Formats: sequence, structure tokens, C-alpha cells
Amino acid sequence: MDSRLAALTAWVRRQPGFEQTEPVTVSGDASFRRYFRVTGAPEGTACTRIVMDAPPEKEDTGPFVAIARHWRKQGVNVPAIHAEDPEQGFLLLDDFGDALLLDHLTDDNAEDLYGIALDALARIQATRETPDYPLPPYNEALLDREMALFRDWLLERHLGLTLSDQEHCLLDTTFALLKEAALAQPEVPVHRDYHSRNLLVLDDDRDLGIIDFQDAVRGPVTYDLVSLIKDCYIRWPEARISRWVEQFRQQTLAAGIHHADAETFRQWVELMGMQRHLKASGIFARLYIRDGKPGYLADIPRTVNYLLEASARQPALRHFHDWLGNRVIPLLDDQAA
Repeated sequence: MDSRLAALTAWVRRQPGFEQTEPVTVSGDASFRRYFRVTGAPEGTACTRIVMDAPPEKEDTGPFVAIARHWRKQGVNVPAIHAEDPEQGFLLLDDFGDALLLDHLTDDNAEDLYGIALDALARIQATRETPDYPLPPYNEALLDREMALFRDWLLERHLGLTLSDQEHCLLDTTFALLKEAALAQPEVPVHRDYHSRNLLVLDDDRDLGIIDFQDAVRGPVTYDLVSLIKDCYIRWPEARISRWVEQFRQQTLAAGIHHADAETFRQWVELMGMQRHLKASGIFARLYIRDGKPGYLADIPRTVNYLLEASARQPALRHFHDWLGNRVIPLLDDQAA
């Protein structure tokens, strides 16, 4: 037993109803956090809970706790917090089970499940600001850092490209255009990782459990939408994506979140998606190279192909599109072969 697991076990056994529990590993994630399931009987009723292990020197539980409590009060289905120890980095949470949305999606149920996911996203966007923990802004610096992951980790470190001055200039111009487009959108609370691996299907089929929201910010209205409908882990036909975009546009238009027409809103989605997929493909490469997690490599081609398709529809990004197709895609195809 590692030292943190020993400390976590001792801590959770001090919680009422969990005196004899044995933590069982549920998962790790793309960060340094780990999750364990414990079984107990608080207040005499048998149940399971999830224990989050977030090493304090690497992960701060403060944002998770603040956002969870605030969003939950406003009708967003995030886990309740039953106990916390910020000094050790332990949280005792509701257990939403193991039924990831990704694993349950089929052609037959996708419309219903995505309808539920879009409703839940609309509730997140409608949450009011809290003075206790104002969400950080999705500002220029953050957008720049995220897009730089594509150049630094995917192109140079993973694919081994030595970029010319002209290529650096092309990337700088592309990033600047995408950043300007993102900052021009109306701002809302942004989960920042709203996709099929962070949404859990619950027994009542009326809502989804929402997790991994600790990095939430205040930023572009289409960011979470594109995370969901152009998911890095599953791909849907264009007809469905267009329908979901329009469904959410009308839903948020009626709520007064924006005043965009269909063409403007879809353009927001396309450009926001490119920014996110630049970031995600770089993160997947970093997870492999730096963190020794090769499981995300298979998702890189899907993510980069979103970039290729979206840039094909943008006349201002024609040079980036051609460069991506000629310089990057062949290297990814060679690796997949």
C-alpha cells in the first residue's frame, strides 16, 4: 500500500459509517488525481461513496469544492461533498457510478442522451457568479498557452518536426485568428472539459452526473458545446452535429445568453472547436511523452481531423488547412499504420 493510500484509508475510516471500509481503485485521470470507491452505512443506510485523492503539492481541491457547492445549489448535478481534508487533499463525494456516457451511446439513444447533456449544459451557463470563488477568465494568456501545446508537444516533440520560420509564422497567424474569435463571443461559465468521459449516465435516465469541473472558467459560449458535439473520443455525422448546434443555439437564445443568428453561431462553433482541438491534441501527446500515458495516442488522429475539416470551411485559414493536410496528417497516418 502506498503512503497516500494508507493516509486516505485512515482518513475515510474516521468518517461516520465508514469505519471498516476498504478503498477500491476506481480510476486515475489525465491529472495527478486518483479516485477510490468506499462502501459504508452513514446514518444506517448502506451506500457507496467516491474518495478523491488530490496530492496538495500538485492539485488544489479548493476550486472543486467551491464550484461543486455553488453549482449544486443552482441545479447542476455535480457530486455532493460529504467530507473534506484540504491539507491532505482528500474529498468524500457522491458516487455517480461507472456508466460513462461514452460507453452507453448508440445511434438509437444519442438524441435522447445528448438532449439531456445539452439541457445540463444550459443550466451550467445559467449559473450566477459567486463572490466566494469568481471563475477565472478565459483570457488571452490562457488561450495562447493552450494552443501552444499543439506546436510544442504534438508537432515538435511527438512528431519530431523542425518548424521553419514560415511555419512558425503560419501557426502564429492561425492562433491569433482563433484567439480573437474566441474572445469576441459572449461569456458564460465554462466547464472546460464537457465531454462523454466526464458525464455519467444515472439510473433515473433524467439527468447526467457531471464530474471533472475544477478547471472551470468564464469564457466563450460555444466552448463546452463543441467539446460535447465534436468529442475527441467519439465522432458523429455532420447532420447530427448541425442539429445539436441549432438546438443549443435556440435554447441559449431564448435564455438571453446571446443574440446570434444560426450562421454566426455555427461560425463560433467551428472556430472554437479548432482552438480546443489544437489544445487537446497537444495534451494527448504530452500525456504520452511526459506522463507515460499512451492510451490517449489513439485519439490524436480523430482530434486533428476535426482541425482539418473545420479549417477547410474557413477561407482565412486555407494556408493552415493545406499545411496541415500536407505536413502533419501524413506523419500521423504513418504512425497509425
